[in-house]
Amino acid sequence: MSKAFVKESEEAEELEFPEVAAVAGFKNYMTPAGYRALREEFEHLVKVERPRLVEVVAWAAGNGDRSENGDYIYGKRRLREIDRRIRYLTKRLESAEVVDPAAREATDRVYFGATVTVYDVATDTEETWQIVGVDEANPSEGKISWISPLAKALLKRAVGDEVRVPVPGGVRVLEIVDVQYRA
Repeated sequence: MSKAFVKESEEAEELEFPEVAAVAGFKNYMTPAGYRALREEFEHLVKVERPRLVEVVAWAAGNGDRSENGDYIYGKRRLREIDRRIRYLTKRLESAEVVDPAAREATDRVYFGATVTVYDVATDTEETWQIVGVDEANPSEGKISWISPLAKALLKRAVGDEVRVPVPGGVRVLEIVDVQYRA
């Protein structure tokens, strides 16, 4: 699409988005649990869901007119979605670099896989976050991506360090209370 039809600025090209991690040339770090979850999803799609859907589509195709056959139309659409997900998972698994946090020597510095407890100075509360891969990030479970602003601010810092994290409302000041490496 031409730039004439899209409102773009020069600085938009400089921003880093999570999708960047899926581009070739970037490391795809994962914990063993994250790798296992993606592998299980891949196996389920290839060995269970896709073959079952192919049977349904073949049966629906044998029923005659395909233009008004809901089973056929929906089945083909779902098959494309599954194939797209399988291609995505294949690329992510091929580029995966599994890092086991439990195998890391004990240190008070924050690296990939660390479970970090921080003290928020403004709210007088503690939060615990595990730094994980892009595909396994889930903030509601306390897992943040290693490319997130919070993780980037915490990486390579040590217990006792004060970290300033830019947030939409200003800057959060956090103090690193504890760093653990566990599976």
